[in-house]
Amino acid sequence: MYWASPITNHQSQITNMQLLDGKYVSEKLKGEIAIEAAKILKRTGRKPHLVAVLVGHDGGSETYVASKMRNCEAVGFKSSLVRYESTVTEEELLAKVIELNADADIDGIIVQLPLPKHIDPDKVTECIDYRKDVDGFHPINLGRMQRNLPSFIPATPYGITLMLKEYNIETSGKHCVVVGRSNIVGSPMSILMARNTYPGNCTVTLCHSRTPDIKSFTLDADILIVAIGKKNFITADMVKPGAVVIDVGMNREVSTATKSGFKLYGDVDFENVAPISSYITPVPGGVGLMTIIGLLKNTLASANKEVYR
Repeated sequence: MYWASPITNHQSQITNMQLLDGKYVSEKLKGEIAIEAAKILKRTGRKPHLVAVLVGHDGGSETYVASKMRNCEAVGFKSSLVRYESTVTEEELLAKVIELNADADIDGIIVQLPLPKHIDPDKVTECIDYRKDVDGFHPINLGRMQRNLPSFIPATPYGITLMLKEYNIETSGKHCVVVGRSNIVGSPMSILMARNTYPGNCTVTLCHSRTPDIKSFTLDADILIVAIGKKNFITADMVKPGAVVIDVGMNREVSTATKSGFKLYGDVDFENVAPISSYITPVPGGVGLMTIIGLLKNTLASANKEVYR
């Protein structure tokens, strides 16, 4: 049974700022996903099945994949992990992806990034059957998303939209500034926020490392989404009072103060930006948890044949 305090209990003691609580929202949505997974099992005799492919022993990748597997089990999915050493050839990896594509018992396939330098990530992404591409990175899914057609949406942007919905944050007519243009977060996020849907209907500005005077844009943002990968990049003097701030950053630094041996920081200077925001995501406890939900919902949709029949 998934339970968390109502959203209204997360009111900040500093100002009228409210936390966008990824823990609360993710637990609530995992409960809903578990109910749907149980229906699939009762109807078909099988669980939604996600397969993750992990190459090498990168610490961050190990952590992310373990979390994905753990959450799959928690909601009643079947999960499988295929491991390779970093010496695996590109040909071997592509052959495995083709094999997984052909397995009718598999609903979703993810290949954890980054990959070793001798493997082309674009080749691997395009090799995955777009009907099982629950990461939402295949060009067919990205193209369909841009046209507002049914598709698998990249997990992090999808998770952010689910959070905005849960808090009933108004987006229509707002100026949304996205900082960072990666194919995984920034670029698809900018498309989603501009689409004629909810959340969406924003006027969108996409900023990146070559944008001069980023501050002039961020100060005009009603909704500021930051995914640039630099600790505390966004400071209080760069944020409009009352803005909604979504921090996608996950910057790890060695720390003797934590059991894990490292501490996570966002791309936003939370301590100083939070008091002037209307809503803000914490790090950790914000977008990272919602990314898992985006992946689970894509896998559920694949098992239900909701996107591609």
